[in-house]
Amino acid sequence: MTSKDRDINRKRVRRESIKGTDSIADSISNREKRIARELRDSPWWRSKTASGKCYYCGGIFKPSELTMDHKIPISRGGTSEKINIVPACKECNNKKKYMLPIEWDEYMNKLKNS
Repeated sequence: MTSKDRDINRKRVRRESIKGTDSIADSISNREKRIARELRDSPWWRSKTASGKCYYCGGIFKPSELTMDHKIPISRGGTSEKINIVPACKECNNKKKYMLPIEWDEYMNKLKNS
């Protein structure tokens, strides 16, 4: 095998490994979303939303108006574990988007100081 053949081989292997990471990330994301959907139908989630309190703003809403939010978003490496999931009003959930808890705190402090 010549050095040119080895280089071509390495490039092919690298391309295939990069392609595989997208599908792995997608499958992890899909798994976490499936787990979140299952948790949404559980007694645990009903008890979390029963008070009607938004985790972020503290506002009181109908339990049906609260959404499930991942404190550390799935897109940023979060998981659908109970410790990472909180009830949030739609407004807070839409504003928070993909922010981490520290980024959300900084955002809220900036709003208060403005």
